[in-house]
Amino acid sequence: MTETVRINTSRPYDVIIGSGILDSCGEYLYDLLWGKRLAVVTDDIVAGLYLERVMKSLESSGFRVFSVVFPHGEGSKNMGVLADILEKLAEGGLTRADAVVALGGGVTGDMAGFAASVYQRGIPFAQIPTTLLAAVDSSVGGKTAVDLAAGKNLAGVFAQPVRVICDTDTFNTLPPEVFADGCAESIKYGVLTDPELFESFSRLDKSRLSELVARCVRIKGDYVERDEFDTGDRRFLNLGHTMGHAIEKLSGYTFPHGHAVGVGMVMIARAGEKLGLTEAGTAEAIAAALENNDLPVSSPYSPEELYSAAIGDKKRMGGKITVVIPEKIGSCSLKTMPVNELLELARLGKEGV
Repeated sequence: MTETVRINTSRPYDVIIGSGILDSCGEYLYDLLWGKRLAVVTDDIVAGLYLERVMKSLESSGFRVFSVVFPHGEGSKNMGVLADILEKLAEGGLTRADAVVALGGGVTGDMAGFAASVYQRGIPFAQIPTTLLAAVDSSVGGKTAVDLAAGKNLAGVFAQPVRVICDTDTFNTLPPEVFADGCAESIKYGVLTDPELFESFSRLDKSRLSELVARCVRIKGDYVERDEFDTGDRRFLNLGHTMGHAIEKLSGYTFPHGHAVGVGMVMIARAGEKLGLTEAGTAEAIAAALENNDLPVSSPYSPEELYSAAIGDKKRMGGKITVVIPEKIGSCSLKTMPVNELLELARLGKEGV
């Protein structure tokens, strides 16, 4: 049983979600890709788990396939590894009629999508997310990027995939902390617009994963359809990300993305309560949901350190930055402020967390 969510961007595509569909990925892609040569881009961990099965399915559907494998982790999300991937696409003989398949988590999706979007000025790519975080968030919406020394995701392009194929069975091989990363982003969607989803991830029933992933994808799809290029409503999806990205940067990207976003949500809710912008008890509810999924709720860094790291965030526009304030569970607002006010937000969010 699968669920299909249509994402109606400038180039519409389907997100297909279900249990046990990985071995049918070739069938799901055959009607979309008129070129018959594919490069499957993945990392060295996912390659050992799923690459053989994916390549077998693609080959059974008539594709000629080769793989590009890079070292796992956020540390590989840089221009050097991107250049290596591009060289391997060229060595493999990909033409503008061919395509890339991203097999893995968010880093792989970013790297493969970015590579496909700039190789020969752009070739198609598909996403096969294997983490909960990638399934509910990064595989949908067309953002691709690499990190620079100055900050996270500072070089990238918008490039929508032709299809997303999500087999929720792949989540069974995730380490608990990696699965928890996806829970944090799913909780974010609940805080934004869906109290019932928030409660579902506060007390997660894994037998409902396909249904819950589809619900998250629909929420993200709604934002993306209204604002494909992130200049308006799509900014709501940055809830928790301003402080979250600062935490990641300060840790040298050893603090996982979902963990950092969770802490960022608690901090901004705590600050919002103290400023009278957020309903009392909201921060406590978010913290409880995160803790129920074995996620942290406090920052190891000082407000001053967080501020220094946050002012380089790509969401900054000149001397101002827009942050997402939770008003209550299920409702948020955007607040544009001078960048220097971030220090006060960090102080208010840090206290009592």
